[in-house]
Formats: sequence, structure tokens, C-alpha cells
Amino acid sequence: MIIPAGASIGSLQASLPLDPLENRILLCHALGISRVGLITQSERELGADEAERLAALVQRRLDGEPIAYIVGQREFFGLPFQVGPAVLIPRPDTELIVELALERLAPRARLLDMGTGSGAIAVSVAHTRPDAQVTALDVSADALALARTNADANGATVRFLRSDWFAALGEEDVFDVVASNPPYIASGDEHLAQGDLRFEPVDALTDHADGLSDLRTIIAGAARHLVAGGWLLLEHGYDQAAAVRTLLAEAGYLEAQSWRDLAGIERVSGGRRG
Repeated sequence: MIIPAGASIGSLQASLPLDPLENRILLCHALGISRVGLITQSERELGADEAERLAALVQRRLDGEPIAYIVGQREFFGLPFQVGPAVLIPRPDTELIVELALERLAPRARLLDMGTGSGAIAVSVAHTRPDAQVTALDVSADALALARTNADANGATVRFLRSDWFAALGEEDVFDVVASNPPYIASGDEHLAQGDLRFEPVDALTDHADGLSDLRTIIAGAARHLVAGGWLLLEHGYDQAAAVRTLLAEAGYLEAQSWRDLAGIERVSGGRRG
């Protein structure tokens, strides 16, 4: 990708080979200006260094790299989150589990976010409900470092633990809500080789099995860390709701049910500890 020095911001908005939104995002990122600046500085011409920097960013996107990794940030639940190759990119679908958790948290209640990644669920809950006691765990040290950065940047108080699912939790660690967006894509699924997923951490996407193994682990272990009547909420694949409800019911959870995301897909399932 070659962008000539002397090209104006206005002309580049119309001529870059990406969709208009991505053109604007990369222009702002490369030039260090706001979206308002794209309008007020539309006649400004790029210097050679700016043109080279923008061309490199556009080429990365043309090569398929997610826009969120290129600019290092993604908005989630109205908050900015730093992201990078160590974590999944937060997606609007996951906002549903945050909303469901918030509805079920009484004052000063306790929430556990399992496999926190960028911290999207935990930080969003803690930011919205500063009275809540929020714990987040992940097996990846790199993910936890990024999640801590996001908690600090958003003024959220979260206890972070490095843990392979429940391993680092003690008997005293009990919660009113356990929430998780675990790896749920089956090994060999064609989607793993498509789009943004090609660049995201594979261990955060797939359980390297049938897509349900991590969900089974969480369902089997969560009851020991839930208060009576506490809720377990799980994000899962578009075609897994019935299977997850069955797993919840077989494990003794009450009111096993699923909730639909904005696209009408059953995206989150959950139940109460009996």
C-alpha cells in the first residue's frame, strides 16, 4: 500500500480502500487527531512520515488484522478497553452477560468473572456498581496484566487472580453471581480460520474439543463457589443454548434458561444454584 505525501485528509477519507468507518479510525490513529479534526482539517496535506505511517496501518488491515488490534483499543459497555493479541476483542454480544449480571447483583454483592481476558465483564460491572466486590481470574499472565491496566484506566476496583478455572479459589471464595465467556468454538471449526479470529488467541477461542468442555468444567465447579440462589451466567455459541441448558439442569441448577442478544440469537444461558 502506497499513499503519496501531499494527499489531503479529505481526499483520503474517500479514496482509502477500506469501509468509511475504518478509513476514519485509521486516519485518526495515524495522525493523532479526533473525528472532528477530520472535518476541520480536511484540506490538510500529509507529510511523508504521516503518509508512510498511514499506509502501514492500512496494509495491516488489508492483510486481515483486526482494526482493534491495529489501534490497540475497543469500546465495550461505553468504556475504552486496551486490547492486544493476548486477549479476545470485546464484542457487543458480550454486553448481554454484563446486563444480566447487573440485574442479579444486590447491593455489595460479589461477582466472579472467569476467564476475564481484557477484563471487559469484570471492569464493566465494577465501574457500573462500585459497591460490588468483583473478582476476575484468567490463566494467562499477559491477559491479567492488560485487564489490570483496563481496570485502572476506568477507575474500577477488581481483585485479579491467576488461575486455571477454579484452581486458585479457596473454600471461602463464594459469590452471588459467577459469569464467564469461556472458549466455546469446537476444534476444527471453519470459523477459526476466518476473519478476525485468525489473529485472536486460539486458546481463548476454542477448548480444542467439542466446544462444550470448558462450559462443563465451569458448570460442574461453580456450585461450590455460589451462595444458595446465586446465579451462574455463561456466554456460548449460537447453536449451543439447548446443550448448555441441559448441562445446567443435569447439574441441579434451577430456572435454567437462555437470553437472546441484539441479533436474536440465544447467546447467554444460566441458572440458579439450588
